[in-house]
Amino acid sequence: MATVDPDALTQVLGSVDLRVGVARRLRLESGALLPLAPGAANLVYVAEGGVHGHPPLSTGCRLDVDRTSHLVAVDLSGDRERLVAGDAFLTLGDRPYALEADADSVLMVVDLELSDATAQLRTVLPAHITVTGFDALEPAAAALAENMGGQVGADACPVRQGDPLICRMMATTVLLSVIRAWAENGCAPEGWPSLSNDPFLDRVVDAIHEEPGRDWTVERLASVGAMSRSVFAERFRSALGRSPADYVTEVRVDAAKRMLDAGDPVSAISRELGYASDEGFSRAFRRRTGLTPSAWRMAHRTAVPA
Repeated sequence: MATVDPDALTQVLGSVDLRVGVARRLRLESGALLPLAPGAANLVYVAEGGVHGHPPLSTGCRLDVDRTSHLVAVDLSGDRERLVAGDAFLTLGDRPYALEADADSVLMVVDLELSDATAQLRTVLPAHITVTGFDALEPAAAALAENMGGQVGADACPVRQGDPLICRMMATTVLLSVIRAWAENGCAPEGWPSLSNDPFLDRVVDAIHEEPGRDWTVERLASVGAMSRSVFAERFRSALGRSPADYVTEVRVDAAKRMLDAGDPVSAISRELGYASDEGFSRAFRRRTGLTPSAWRMAHRTAVPA
């Protein structure tokens, strides 16, 4: 069984920032298909019945949970292709999927909109994650999943439309619980998670997340990775798909969003994240989000999920 670095797992989970697009509770008749389009992240919880996937969901790791003892066994054989009531499924949109109902079934389906930094989950997670026995492993999160969508057939998180922040927090809790259950019970590959598959670059990424407000020049980041400036810049862009400066800004903006959600003053956030002035912070934030920090906070608290 692979051992997961708890600090690295905490970093991955702590970086997750998302918006809930649509949260809905769907009833599928036997044989009906639920398509999950590529490019969109989807979280699915099976409330009743059972489904199987196209392509098959048998590939990858499955967790078999004894619901009496709560003992977990890791199954790598792929013998079980179905998801049944109490199971969870996550796809980050790398490929199209369709779920076919084996009998009349009820699914809780959440469309997720990932932030720029959170989108890096696609580089450290497999194409899909299945957590069988999720309700036994994470009963509190499973209860949240089962109650997010209101009545069967409802469209968009109707019970929570008056408070989209609560809806987002519920979805985030379920998502983190699915990833944690998958990782901590032996499904993660050896050495997971690594954002870059390069231990020297991982040291740099860790440093940025630990101190986003530090004055991170390219030279300083290169020294953390024990590389020359030119070699570091090339390796960083090749591995993470952006420049070091862009990545630092993404991490800062995602941290700022969490601090804005928590009610921190804009000036305090600006200082904490290393900006010389509130105006400089606001410009950087607006370039990434299209809104000033104050406007983002207001929109984030009052917008109704589409």
